[in-house]
Amino acid sequence: MSLFDNIFRSSNMLRRITLCAALGVVMTLSACQVRPLYGTSTGEFGGGTSPVTAEMAAIDLDSIPSQFANDDASRVLYNELIYRFERGAGSPEKKRYRLKVLMDVGSSEVGVERFADVPSAYTTTMNSTFVLSDLNTDETLLTGRAFKSASYDFSSQRFANTRAYRNAQERVAKAVADDISARIAGYFASRS
Repeated sequence: MSLFDNIFRSSNMLRRITLCAALGVVMTLSACQVRPLYGTSTGEFGGGTSPVTAEMAAIDLDSIPSQFANDDASRVLYNELIYRFERGAGSPEKKRYRLKVLMDVGSSEVGVERFADVPSAYTTTMNSTFVLSDLNTDETLLTGRAFKSASYDFSSQRFANTRAYRNAQERVAKAVADDISARIAGYFASRS
């Protein structure tokens, strides 16, 4: 027999107090408000767009310069951000915000083959800084930094190394785009 069984059998009063406390906790937690970030809060599936979705669709993304990274990494980051803001629909809505993103990509050796002194693994890192501003007033609304990294193996095949490096860049660009869009969505959700 467990300790809880003994306690509940020994006292009816204790059982009533426990039941009342549990009921109080349930009532308190039911008052918490949970709202979907991108969906509707009316409970209707597909009933309408949320304010956050409309606000994010109104973001004009400036081109991302590839001064400190190659064109592939900046292209992937740009495309991923556009897809997350417009949800893949291509927004005809008038733009009210501007997002500027600066990024750099670096790669460093993290593993060396034993007895050969040749790198066996690399880590690709993307650092980005973003500024969200109002188009009309040019007021800065949100600033932030996003930092992600991904590892890849290095082999004796040149093409495989090039493809692994590009793949790592795509993975960090997608992760940075997720981070930036989540922060901006959180900002708009806190305002509504």
